[in-house]
Formats: sequence, C-alpha cells, structure tokens
Amino acid sequence: MVFGRRSQADGDDPEHHHHRGVGVLDRFSGRLGIGRDGIDRVDGVHDHGPDGRHRRSRRGVEPQRLPAAGWTAYDPTLPPVGEGTIHKATFTVKEAQQEVAPGVTQQVWTFNGTVPGTTLHGRVGDTFEITLVNDGSMGHGIDFHAGALAPDEPMRTIQPGESLTYRFTATKAGVWMYHCSTMPMSLHIANGMYGAVVIDPPDLPPVDQEYLLVQGEQYYGPAGAPGNADKIAARTPDAVVFNGYPNQYDRTPLTAKAGQRVRIWVLDAGPNESLAFHVVGAQFDSVWKEGGWLLRCGQAPGQASGACTKPGIGGSQTLDLLASQGGFVELSPPAAGHYSVVNHEMTLAERGAHGVLAVTG
Repeated sequence: MVFGRRSQADGDDPEHHHHRGVGVLDRFSGRLGIGRDGIDRVDGVHDHGPDGRHRRSRRGVEPQRLPAAGWTAYDPTLPPVGEGTIHKATFTVKEAQQEVAPGVTQQVWTFNGTVPGTTLHGRVGDTFEITLVNDGSMGHGIDFHAGALAPDEPMRTIQPGESLTYRFTATKAGVWMYHCSTMPMSLHIANGMYGAVVIDPPDLPPVDQEYLLVQGEQYYGPAGAPGNADKIAARTPDAVVFNGYPNQYDRTPLTAKAGQRVRIWVLDAGPNESLAFHVVGAQFDSVWKEGGWLLRCGQAPGQASGACTKPGIGGSQTLDLLASQGGFVELSPPAAGHYSVVNHEMTLAERGAHGVLAVTG
C-alpha cells in the first residue's frame, strides 16, 4: 500500500501573493490565457456582466486569480500497489487553515493533512489495518466503503486525543470512497474529510499512464472558518473540484504521449453533486464502473481480455457517477494537444471541475 498526498507546502499560507509570468491554460481550448495587461488568466469560464466586463463568478470563485506563492498541485498519479497483502497505515485527523482556491482560505478538516486524504491502493484479498488518531478539536470517525463489516465499533465517533483501529479485507474490486462517519456527514465531507481506496480488478492490465481524480465540493464560510452548513444544505457549492482545488490541472496538467494508453480512475466524493466525466477530444474504448466493465477495448464485456492492443468499434463519451460512486476510463489520445478533462455538467466544470491532459507527440 502506497499513499498519495498533496505536495503543497501544507497549504496554510494565509497570504495570497500572485505568481509572476506563470501561464494558465484556457479551460476549454487548452490555449494560454494572458490579458492585454499581461496578467495571466484562465479564459472560458468568466462571468460577464451586460457591459462585457468580467465580474466575480456566480459562486464566489475568481477564476482569473492565481494561487498563493509556493502552491503546488495535488499529485494525481495513482500510487503503485504496495508489497504484501497486509497494509498498515495511520490516519491522523488534522484541522488546519489552507488555501482551498485562489484567494480563499478556509479551515479544513483532513485525514493526514490533505484534501483528499491518503490514497490506499491494493488488490482483492488484501487486508488493511488503519489506525485513526483524532488530533482535532471535535469528534470525528471514518467509514471505509472498501470493506464490508458491522459499522458499530470501527465507524464510531472518537473524541480529541482518542484513537481506534479499523481493520477490513478488500473482497471486492473498485475505487471506494472513505469519509468521516460523524454527523452531520455532509459538513465533515465538504470540509475535506474524504479520500479513495483503489482495489484493482484481478485481470487489470498495465497502462502507460494512470491517474486518480476525486471530485469534491466547496462551500465557503467566512475567511479562515469551516464551510457553510446552510450552503451545503441548499446544495449551492462555491466550487466543484478535482483533488481538492479548483482548476489545478489547468495550471499543472496531467501528461501523456500520443498513442499511449491512459487510465483515469474517478471517484465522486460528493457530498451532493453528480459527475459526468468526459475528456474533450477523446473517446473512451474502455469503461469500468462500480465493480464491472461497461465497455472493454471497444467491445462488449466478455468479448475482450488482457491488454487492449486493437480496440473494437465500441466507444463511450462519458462516465456517469453519483455521489460515492467510482470507476475508471481508458483512452489513447490520437495526437499531441490539450484535452480538457471535465465534469460535463457544465455549470460544475465552470465552478472548477476542470483540468487538462497535455499530450505530446
């Protein structure tokens, strides 16, 4: 078991200095967006008033603003499967001030200091032993969807300073959500307490590039405070994000070479919104959702196996997921270019569920 984490310098810088000379990709065309005044901008999602001037986006995010100095993107690469069949890890609950979007600092509640939390990766039959330590200021718990067990003890809320051991065996393949189990769960999830456990199907072939994107939602409270519970209840997110930060993969794209096989695991952590996962300019020849193949190497399930060297004529454009559902898609970009990675519920893409797969020749 190996985990992934954000490499941002703990994301807790309260100041919002702008980078100088950093290009930003247009979220829909892949072009660099730089205004006449020389300020880098992400084009294509601005909310314009009747006079044509840019104004603040409908939900509070300013897409033309840049992250704080020292910001780095959350690494989207799926960590490799760990050695052995028993994987032990400690998940420490931490409450911290972090920049969650350009110019926006909130108090986030996290597992191991990042949003999403630690990624676990294993195989069917592997056992995971997780020690949950509550270093926060309130009660928290955890629920791993990757294991089937009575929830009473392992998913109980523990108070600050307490710990528990959560042990489960992964008997089913999938990309499984984990999240805080303390009520109100919607608030704990929206404040950052979620992550993924990837359990490979037994016959999954290797690919050239493998990524994990976890969709989450942000509901801003006052600066430095936790998220707004009223906005969560009203289902009015300020931002919808991949891996904890809006539009971060416009600035730091996923990468591949033309013709390579790319697998993108996708999890919708919610707590409210759905995900219509789409890659602009690409077609999926393989789609795996919630435990089974919908399409494999361009053919119906059961008609293909092993590595996909000559895909059939079947294709897919979108992987549809509700909150807590997951799956993966596979594609081979045909040529060099910038392929936008989006939630095709476009108002959600415009609120930050957008990135770029940058393909070289």
